[in-house]
Amino acid sequence: MDSIKQNYIKNIGAIKDKLGIKNIMAVPKITKVVVSVGTGSFKDKKKNDVVVDRIAKITGQKSVSKGAKKSVASFKIREGDLVGHMITLRGDRMYGFLNKLINVAIPRTRDFRGLDPKAVDNMGNFTMAVKENTVFPETSDEDLRDVFGMGITIVTTAKNKKDATEFLRMIGFPFKK
Repeated sequence: MDSIKQNYIKNIGAIKDKLGIKNIMAVPKITKVVVSVGTGSFKDKKKNDVVVDRIAKITGQKSVSKGAKKSVASFKIREGDLVGHMITLRGDRMYGFLNKLINVAIPRTRDFRGLDPKAVDNMGNFTMAVKENTVFPETSDEDLRDVFGMGITIVTTAKNKKDATEFLRMIGFPFKK
């Protein structure tokens, strides 16, 4: 089970040839991973603290609390109210999280048949949702009543959707055929 970083280093020549890039420095790479959890419906401070604690265990980094940008009366939210948490991972923590995501968490999801290649946007970034935090090994099984989902965005330096999809596939992301 190779890591994402080892796959990248091992396959960099093949990626360069497959994408038709002349200079090896122009080969796409992953710059950062952004993990975000929306907690807008959690008015209870204890549940919010549970989310902060679990997301820190999963990613290995403390989250930043995000407030509402403007008031929305129908949702009973005022400007500045806590609506979510966000973590930006770079470097070794990013690769460690990606290895855990690809090799452990994604295969544990129910009815997994591969990642959707349509989730790659035109700027070369891949966004996916994890519906339950319990697929990560850091969350204990007795805490099943406080389940939350998260959005994960993988930012690459790829120029377009086609290059990003092929690059991510070659470094080990399990896309649908």
